[in-house]
Amino acid sequence: MSAQSGAGPESVRQEHGAVERTGVHGSGPADAVETSRKAPQEPPRRDPRSGRRRSWVTVGFALGLGASLAWLAVQTVLRVSSMLTLLLLAVFIAISLEPLVVWFTRRGLRRGWAVAIVLTGFVVVLGGFLALVIPPVTKEVSAVVDAVPGWLQQVHDHQSAIGRLEDRYHLVEKAKQQIGSGDGATGLAGGVLGAGQMVLSTLTSTAIVITVTLYCMAALPAIKQFCYRFVAASRRERVEGVAEEIMNRIGKFMLGNLVTSGIAGMATFAWCAGTGVPYAAALGIFTALMDLIPIVGSTLAGVVVSLVALSVSLPIAIATAVFYVLFRVAEDYLIVPRAMKFAVDVHPLVTVLAVLIGGALLGIIGALVAIPAAVAVGLVLDEYVFPNTERK
Repeated sequence: MSAQSGAGPESVRQEHGAVERTGVHGSGPADAVETSRKAPQEPPRRDPRSGRRRSWVTVGFALGLGASLAWLAVQTVLRVSSMLTLLLLAVFIAISLEPLVVWFTRRGLRRGWAVAIVLTGFVVVLGGFLALVIPPVTKEVSAVVDAVPGWLQQVHDHQSAIGRLEDRYHLVEKAKQQIGSGDGATGLAGGVLGAGQMVLSTLTSTAIVITVTLYCMAALPAIKQFCYRFVAASRRERVEGVAEEIMNRIGKFMLGNLVTSGIAGMATFAWCAGTGVPYAAALGIFTALMDLIPIVGSTLAGVVVSLVALSVSLPIAIATAVFYVLFRVAEDYLIVPRAMKFAVDVHPLVTVLAVLIGGALLGIIGALVAIPAAVAVGLVLDEYVFPNTERK
């Protein structure tokens, strides 16, 4: 018994020393965690050359693919730019006519019937314009065709003005040489084909705009709800309010623009009828349509009407030009401010810059949508940008 008791403590001390040497304590897991913290495992080694080469290849491939996709996207947009312009015009017309559709729907009509009534009125106005323009144009073309034999006789008459011009410049001989040569025939054929393509393109574009406008007007509420779903639910109500205000102002702008254009058309009709300028009704409708284009529309209409007035006399043409200058001043300072005061609130400098930029980018269509676009940008700035800058 005494031997066992004497050997016991000594063996215990030996075991305790062995434990201390090996670093294993009775606490177990805690000491193991501490040991793992002090000696973290090294990551597996790999060849730096192979990793670097694989990284550069991946980056280069990604950059090349991104540049190719960007170039393809730009080329695609450029190819379909004319179609996108027509779609933009159709959407703009649909939004502009929306107040009239809403006015009919509030009187108890279904949206389909309201759209049909508005489009019928638009077609009637367009048909009336064509009915006023086509007969005088046809008459003038027939007059030119009937006058060709007389002009040919005057060419051979050395006493007439045309005959003296022919004797001096030999215009008929030069025309025959140009037509007989390959370049002249090619140019003539190309001109005829170009005119035919232009007429066909105009008819096709008109059909596309009318069709897309019809669908946009009929399904505008569904289109708006679909677009709103891309906005987060927490911000959707605010975005809907801003979008509805933008479309409301666009509609009011177009209605005000129609009022001012109607006044310009009636003033042109009254002036032409009073001074004896031919085609008074057709020129009145033409001026009303051109006046829809801000800033430059009424000026172009005045130039055309003044040129037509030359058929009466030079004093009438000068008086017509003066009339349009005075009317333009009255339109800018009296008519437009009163018609637009309930629609838009845009600084005149912003209006001029917007029309110039829109005309440079998209031509007549860009000039037409420039002011509504400026209104939309102003509302977005007032709603989202300026409040954040004022709080900082």
